Amino acid sequence: MGNTFVIDLSVLVLAGFVGYAVISKVPNTLHTPLMSGTNAIHGVVVLGGLLLMHVASGWLEHILLVIAVAFGTINVIGGFLVTDRMLEMFKSKDRVGGAESEETAAALEEESK
Repeated sequence: MGNTFVIDLSVLVLAGFVGYAVISKVPNTLHTPLMSGTNAIHGVVVLGGLLLMHVASGWLEHILLVIAVAFGTINVIGGFLVTDRMLEMFKSKDRVGGAESEETAAALEEESK
């Protein structure tokens, strides 16, 4: 058991370092598509947790699965909210009555003359 635990802990720590190194190098323009893909993966994780509840035998397994599904669900919902909020930043905003777009069009016409 001791040898297996050390190997598992080593893999966990190394995966954390690799994940940090990969995510820190992602440019801002790719963040939103990456978040959408991550949300899809977490949706599969939540589904897997729900399916494993049928197979779980002890009360500790059930409690851990409920906690995992709850945290996974919170992560999926939060990820979609953040993604939606980021996409809102890229939408154009017109002022009341479209005055800003009319002024911009008029200014561009004057510059082109």
